[in-house]
Amino acid sequence: MSASSPALRAGQIVFGAAVVFFLVAPIIAILPLAFNSSVFLNYPMESVSSRWFVELQTSDTWRRAILNSLIIGCGATALSTVIGTLAALGLRHARLPFANLLRVMFLLPMVVPAVVLGVGMQILYTRLGLASTYLGVIVAHAVLCVPFVIVSVSASLGGIDGSIERAASSLGANPATVFRRITLPLALPGVVSGAVFAFATSLDEVVITLFVAGPNQRTLARQMFASIRENVSPTIAAAAFLLIIGTLCLAGLAGLLRWRQSRLAKAVADGA
Repeated sequence: MSASSPALRAGQIVFGAAVVFFLVAPIIAILPLAFNSSVFLNYPMESVSSRWFVELQTSDTWRRAILNSLIIGCGATALSTVIGTLAALGLRHARLPFANLLRVMFLLPMVVPAVVLGVGMQILYTRLGLASTYLGVIVAHAVLCVPFVIVSVSASLGGIDGSIERAASSLGANPATVFRRITLPLALPGVVSGAVFAFATSLDEVVITLFVAGPNQRTLARQMFASIRENVSPTIAAAAFLLIIGTLCLAGLAGLLRWRQSRLAKAVADGA
């Protein structure tokens, strides 16, 4: 067994490296093309140029798409963070009837095909008068983002020692004060992480946007999809570069918050 352990470990490392390369290779392939001076998305690159980033800044279509993505992303993030945090707080209590069923219902948007959600929302929005409106797109994106917030906040709430909250209550603090002074600060890294993932999910969403958004609500991801169908331009690579870098920055922020939360939990445990 000991003789085979080094070989097994080497195999695991090789397999892990191959999986990482398979996942990262498309990103590595597309990022340099954002700086290609040619009008074609191919290698070898003719020369290095920032003309396609200038195109993103000067084109009314792309600027409107970027602005729409920021408006819809911020709106969906705010709405889903509030709903997801409240839902996680409610599902935290074991006394809640049908808690597991409710949790499954909240997490359904993660597993239901986006096309099914899109068709259903399109039918519903037509009856409610929300079709092709910013509010409708924000609500649709928030539906997709809520599960990520619930998972993140629930994990943070699960790491909170209930005796701290009970001690605050025994000292005369009402539930609102306990939540504001004890629960929320301890769960804040999870709330922020959930908001980060919600914003990244909204930025990348295409399918739902195809069904519920109109011409005035075309997001950056939707514009990229349309450009690929109509005319493949290196501007798509420049837009993809911005999306990838933005997503990586958000993921790094979420990882940093998780690291700080683990250090805080460890410090609390050591102090106890």
